[in-house]
Amino acid sequence: MIFQRINRLFPLPKLLYLLVTVAIGVQLIVISFNHYTGFHPLDGFTHFLVRFVRGFFLSLVAGFMMAIPGLLIIHFMNRHFPWKERAPERVLLQLTLTVLVAFTVSTLITLTAHFLSPYKEPLDKVLTYNALIFAVANIILMATLEGMLFFMKGDAAEKKAEALEKELSQIRFEVLKSQINPHFMFNSLNVLSGLIDKDVDKAQQFIDEFSMIYRYVLETIEKPVVALNDELRFVRSYVFLQQMRYGEALEVTVNLPAHLLGTLMPPLSLQVVFENAIKHNIVNPSNPLKIEVFAEGEWLVIKNNIQPKVSTTASTRLGQDNMVKRYKMISTSAPEFTVDMQHYTVRLPLLETIQDESDHH
Repeated sequence: MIFQRINRLFPLPKLLYLLVTVAIGVQLIVISFNHYTGFHPLDGFTHFLVRFVRGFFLSLVAGFMMAIPGLLIIHFMNRHFPWKERAPERVLLQLTLTVLVAFTVSTLITLTAHFLSPYKEPLDKVLTYNALIFAVANIILMATLEGMLFFMKGDAAEKKAEALEKELSQIRFEVLKSQINPHFMFNSLNVLSGLIDKDVDKAQQFIDEFSMIYRYVLETIEKPVVALNDELRFVRSYVFLQQMRYGEALEVTVNLPAHLLGTLMPPLSLQVVFENAIKHNIVNPSNPLKIEVFAEGEWLVIKNNIQPKVSTTASTRLGQDNMVKRYKMISTSAPEFTVDMQHYTVRLPLLETIQDESDHH
């Protein structure tokens, strides 16, 4: 459990590479310093090799003994003493814990080394000397870990942002492509052709609503969210065009409180739901398609009766999947889709502001 938590924070292969590098560097520095200051001079290359190998493994073990608690300390600090909010307290507490860990590990390693090969110098002097070295080394190690974590977090955030932007571009393309649906265009132009001969005023209104739909699409396709009120105005135009084709066979009722009209949602979400309902169900005077729009708390609910077409094409769920992805980019809440014996229901979260997961930690 502990290693899984640490691996999520700092991948263990990277930690091993870092500690091996540090262990080699520390031994070269310590052995050279001890030799040239006369504290523990070398007798030759063989003596150097023995001390280096023994010191390397002890340093590696000591590194893990300091790095594991160090990463747990960083994990604890990130949760309870974040840099942005409690930096002075964090520095003081983290420095104290870092030194305590270093002293503890230093004592264990020094006593082990003394047991394997007794020091010529007084043990208390070696304990003090090593404790100071370990303290400095652990402070440097903790600073290195913090720096690497900061870099890794920034790099991960940059890669995630690039991936999200790429995915968002693809979603925008799919949404835009669905709006320029040739079947919708063809059916709309057929309706318009019939209206021109029968009712010029209605034909003009049809053109106005048709142009409003595509103007809205072009204006909002790059926006992450729009107001519910704007979506409702757009969907009224969309429903108007559909009712010109289906007449009273398409029944739409909207019952929403005024205070929700300023809430936010991804653009064209309502149109996707309405389009799916019309596409996959029978719509005729003897079997009218009834679509209801109402609110449940902070959720927008769209419900339609189920009367599936006999020869309907299989659903690709592309519209639903795109909607879920768009919500995921701006909110921790996701659309819900449910089916019972009589109704298909879609529940869309209504947002006060654009959210992300960091707002909830």
